[in-house]
Amino acid sequence: MSLQNKTVICLLDDEFEDLELWYPVYRVREAGATVLYAGPEKGRKHIGKYGVPAVADLSFDEVNGNDIIGLLVPGGWAPDKLRRYPKVLELVRELNAEDKPIGQICHAGWVLISAKILEGRTVTSTPGIRDDMENAGATWLDEAVVVDGNLVSARRPPDLPPYAKAFVDALTQRMG
Repeated sequence: MSLQNKTVICLLDDEFEDLELWYPVYRVREAGATVLYAGPEKGRKHIGKYGVPAVADLSFDEVNGNDIIGLLVPGGWAPDKLRRYPKVLELVRELNAEDKPIGQICHAGWVLISAKILEGRTVTSTPGIRDDMENAGATWLDEAVVVDGNLVSARRPPDLPPYAKAFVDALTQRMG
């Protein structure tokens, strides 16, 4: 099933991990979907940990969960900022309730923890937040990629190829 005319949102704030943002975005775009960046303010430029900029296409308040088929949450230090926005947490809970794919890598698990959607789920993340994930009620696995229903999680940049593939597969299955 083609992802043409479908939209995925990638959350954006300062100090995202550059590879963890760009690699999955390009893979989803290659699969035919549009990926838009949502940040605190529309048009604001955010700089990754290694200096690569990305500009918010939309503000968090402009994102309508009905208009998108999935969500990407990059790692780095951005997730610690992202989880402080009520609209981000509301969006994560909404998409999770609708069983829409949510991709998270590395420290991005912090956003899912703050959205309180990990109870009884199986995930992975950077080992540095394993305790946080488990304390939120998740079963944590030390694997490159873990897929549990609509949640697609990965540990760190070396896991990007299987993570991006698993996320695109989840989007495609959702459309099929």
